[in-house]
Amino acid sequence: MVNIILTAAIAVAVIGLVCGVILAVASKVMAVEEDPRFPAIRAALPGANCGACGYAGCDGYAQALASGKETRPNICVPGGADCAAEIASVLGIEAGEVEKRVAVVCCAGDCTKTDVRMNYQGVKSCAAARLLFGGPDACAFGCLGNGDCMAVCSNNAIRIEKGVAVVDRDRCTGCGLCANVCPNRVIGIFSAKQQVINVCSNLERGKAVIDVCKAGCIGCTKCSKVCPNNAIKMDNALARVNPLRCTACGKCVEACPTGSVKFVFGGPRPQPEPEETVAQEAPAV
Repeated sequence: MVNIILTAAIAVAVIGLVCGVILAVASKVMAVEEDPRFPAIRAALPGANCGACGYAGCDGYAQALASGKETRPNICVPGGADCAAEIASVLGIEAGEVEKRVAVVCCAGDCTKTDVRMNYQGVKSCAAARLLFGGPDACAFGCLGNGDCMAVCSNNAIRIEKGVAVVDRDRCTGCGLCANVCPNRVIGIFSAKQQVINVCSNLERGKAVIDVCKAGCIGCTKCSKVCPNNAIKMDNALARVNPLRCTACGKCVEACPTGSVKFVFGGPRPQPEPEETVAQEAPAV
């Protein structure tokens, strides 16, 4: 009996030793060499893993840069210019300009502009509230106001005011986590240079919008008609502003009957003042 146990123990030990040797050899033969620049690039990234760069987290972006599959060191929005400069220094390339992007809540339907149609007493979550007939608010397209976006924001840039999420532009890094978690997709990531935005997400038109929110886009097309630069197009019933054409003249803002097309990052750009005309004196006779 003792011999049988001893034999079994020796057999298991021999098998373990052989497997260990095989694994050790395999780890050497099949090892993938890591680019020495990867740790330096990864250290420069903020670690938000937001996916705003288009890669699966900071590791994916760093690996793409180190391998040469990605050549743009300036697409990490949360990292900003400092991150781009550090990555460019590691790779020995130009950093380029990093455009600041910020989140905008495309819903102006706070508690003074819209009503609730039910008394929701469930889990304080936008995603959970939406499962109950689209949420408790009269407008099924608007901000649900339970703060799912606020919970995921690592910069404390979002607060809830009068039942609607509000973004602190100075704190926002444009990572997009809030936009991804919003079940009604009312949060968009815009260039900080864009001043005029339609802050409504209701896909209906006219009376159907007014009945649920006094600040909604009714699809009247007045904004698109008065725009001198053809910068506004109607996407079904919603006005969309093209930032490449918009000069922030303010004509669309003045024409909008409900105020859904508005300046979100300040007022209209100052227009050049007309040159003063100096009256010339008549020549002496």
